[in-house]
Amino acid sequence: LLLLQVWVSCLWLGHSELVTSFESSCPQFFFREIPPNEALEPENPAWICQRYNNQYFFATLYDRQERIPVYSAYIYEPGPGKRPKGWLVEPQLMGPTYPKTMEKEWTLINHYNVSLEKLRESQAVLQDYKNLTGLNRGHLNPNGHHHSYTSRMATFTLTNIVPQDEKLNGGAWNNYEQQTMIRNTKGCNTTYVVVGAVPGNNYIAKGRVNKPSYLWSSACCVVGNNPRKAWAVIAENDQNEVQLLTLGELEDMLTQLYGRGQVSLFDSECPRE
Repeated sequence: LLLLQVWVSCLWLGHSELVTSFESSCPQFFFREIPPNEALEPENPAWICQRYNNQYFFATLYDRQERIPVYSAYIYEPGPGKRPKGWLVEPQLMGPTYPKTMEKEWTLINHYNVSLEKLRESQAVLQDYKNLTGLNRGHLNPNGHHHSYTSRMATFTLTNIVPQDEKLNGGAWNNYEQQTMIRNTKGCNTTYVVVGAVPGNNYIAKGRVNKPSYLWSSACCVVGNNPRKAWAVIAENDQNEVQLLTLGELEDMLTQLYGRGQVSLFDSECPRE
């Protein structure tokens, strides 16, 4: 009977949106099914298997206190296509009784009897990103790294967004996402990506949403079943400049920036040099 209960609870976890761990619910977005270690975890974390149209597309560790993602993890699968419109939010940040799939604010307010105030308590909302100066909505997991309209739409959730310097977002960071990634992933069968944001001392929306001090990204390229190479970048979120690093260099920098112990972003077999 106990085994049956465990099995049933595992089944339930596998279909949940807010989860207790990525290992048990959406491990496929991490190389060897190993997510980054606890050194990145904020005081009030939420583990989100990002679900849209009844399918998981990526994983996000969300900082409930700062109302920004710590990181998003996905598999790089770029393709041509239109940029989606409209933004989604994460209903289960309000509680487990709400839908397991990301929804529009309008849908939650009009069909699920949710007040905007209740939604605002749990996460960033569209209003927080209105009337920004010098900043815009910066994707961690970019829609251009996905090949179907549905997978691109799934990236348009505010749980995957940070206030990003608009020159950086449209300039050096965009060059990294669109050009460097294409070059670096040549010959890779699968490229696992973890991209994140370091909280800063500034806020938007009257202190509701943190403006990160740094944005960073890391990738592990796999050929067959073996990791062949890895790379990483970091950018200050007020400069239009991206610094190319080894995976080991980024992990050491993040260890200093987060101050919660040695950071590990990927399984130990991904090359650090």
